[in-house]
Amino acid sequence: MSGPLVGVVLVSHSAQVATAVADLAAGLTGGGGDVPVAPAGGGPDGGLGTSSDLIAAAARSVDRGAGVAVLADLGSAVLTVKALLADDELPSGARLVDAPFLEGAVAAVVTASTGADLDAVAAAAADAYTYRKT
Repeated sequence: MSGPLVGVVLVSHSAQVATAVADLAAGLTGGGGDVPVAPAGGGPDGGLGTSSDLIAAAARSVDRGAGVAVLADLGSAVLTVKALLADDELPSGARLVDAPFLEGAVAAVVTASTGADLDAVAAAAADAYTYRKT
């Protein structure tokens, strides 16, 4: 692969959920690359909730210059990410991706592992809304 990979941040109200989804997505890349993926879960006190500080730190940790796709699980997580983007507190090129949390995370990380750009990573994650199980 040439060039940096798109980073992925997974924002959940639960630290355990964010970490488990990050581990699952990274494990499904098939060795396609070391995608920078970081969980940002739980509130500032370690309980349920969201933390702007955790989200910003996670985004900085995965930023390699190719963009950062941010996926969030529920309403206030989305609002927190939107506020961080509006206040320019996330790396340049960070983007909130409208996608289902688990399936979108897997699609984003697997696509990023191929060296795809941020637009392709975001599109793959968003396309996960169309995955049918029946």
